[in-house]
Amino acid sequence: MSAADLGAAAYDLADRLGRVALARGIMLAAAESCTGGMVAGALTAVPGSSQWFERGFVTYSNEAKAEMLGVSLATLERGGAVSVETASEMAVGALQGSRADWSVAVTGVAGPDGGTAQKPVGTVCFAWAGPAGLTTERTLLGGSRAEVREESVRRALQGLLDRLA
Repeated sequence: MSAADLGAAAYDLADRLGRVALARGIMLAAAESCTGGMVAGALTAVPGSSQWFERGFVTYSNEAKAEMLGVSLATLERGGAVSVETASEMAVGALQGSRADWSVAVTGVAGPDGGTAQKPVGTVCFAWAGPAGLTTERTLLGGSRAEVREESVRRALQGLLDRLA
């Protein structure tokens, strides 16, 4: 993913995040579902990112979330793939399955299909995990599938930057 493909705002966030992580000696990881690797793509678009980005997990299916990140089947059955509980377990699993100090997880309904009354298209759940603890956010984003995914990347990166700063 090039800076042009990514968009200036997301690239600038990833660049700033990388500078902060490098200055603090922090390694990052990403656990993604609806963004399909776009967070990791944004981070690795920045030259030198191997010094502060440890790895990414693309876990689109429930099976992948369980197998790769340790998300419990009970959590997936109770709250579904799109829930702050699932995002939390994804973020913790990314830390446990890597050498990272901080992780971000993103899971959502990007559309155009798949929404329900309880989780309409645009519902996205985030979790950030690190030494300061675990925080989550659930939001409803508007726009097309591409716009939901792009805004999710920006929010994931901004959330990491906020927690490191």
